[in-house]
Amino acid sequence: MIGTRLGPYEITAQIGEGGMGLVYKAKDFHLGREVALKVLPEAFTADPERVARFEREAKMLASLNHPNIAQIYGLEQGDGTRRALVMELVEGPTLADRLASGALPLDESLSIARQIAEALEEAHERGIVHRDLKPQNIKASIEGRVKVLDFGLAKAMDPSASAPGTPGAGAPLSNSPTLMNSPTLTAVHGTQLGVILGTAAYMSPEQARGRAVDRRADIWAFGVVLWEMLVGRRLFEGETVSDTLAAVLTREADLGALPAETPPAVVELVRRCLVRDPRARLQWIGEARLTLASAPD
Repeated sequence: MIGTRLGPYEITAQIGEGGMGLVYKAKDFHLGREVALKVLPEAFTADPERVARFEREAKMLASLNHPNIAQIYGLEQGDGTRRALVMELVEGPTLADRLASGALPLDESLSIARQIAEALEEAHERGIVHRDLKPQNIKASIEGRVKVLDFGLAKAMDPSASAPGTPGAGAPLSNSPTLMNSPTLTAVHGTQLGVILGTAAYMSPEQARGRAVDRRADIWAFGVVLWEMLVGRRLFEGETVSDTLAAVLTREADLGALPAETPPAVVELVRRCLVRDPRARLQWIGEARLTLASAPD
């Protein structure tokens, strides 16, 4: 598709792929800016009901406007058979890229975590849950700027709506759209297994059981990401998806692995985020933001 047009967008490079299709860099000739295009799979666009629900979700997601959230500009139908989600193009490394070489300094970890919390707080106040938060969809520049990608796309791609009381709410995990079709921007040469393992490691226990989720699933994932930034390795790992999910469901977070200089309030924040029972977990991400804002560097 390189060099082809989709509406006013000329595709210039492929920059990633995920469960919801290929991701391209493109030039918007109307506004003179570069954007990211996620071209939806044909199997998806062939289902009118699914497309209509996706369009409703996308309109809601496009209302998010926050400096730490990569913005969704809209949908482009192109030639009538191809559809693409038009998004802000965010250059630079992901948090996963940064963590490949180990833990981040304490002050940088807390700064990144605070910005992630601010993004989540903005979304949660609008009733939007990320559902797929992980280092691969957090852009974290060397200069310290953070952008969270793909808010709400796991739900938007869900063929069964998965709201409480709907048929998809307790669907088997093998059918989970978050696990099997993670919409996250991934490495062009990444394997499907790598994508699935990378998603499973950050799923909340209720997600791992195939249950309906709310904002508290994001809070769990936030705690997992914060622990990983401070320690420099994944909190939950396994050779297979089943092993990884078993760890999520049974392994206690090793708070003793956190650096000795971690402020006690931050240690307690991580603990509260990683309570398995969502009713006993930290309930509002704004509390995390306040804790991080007042924590000594």
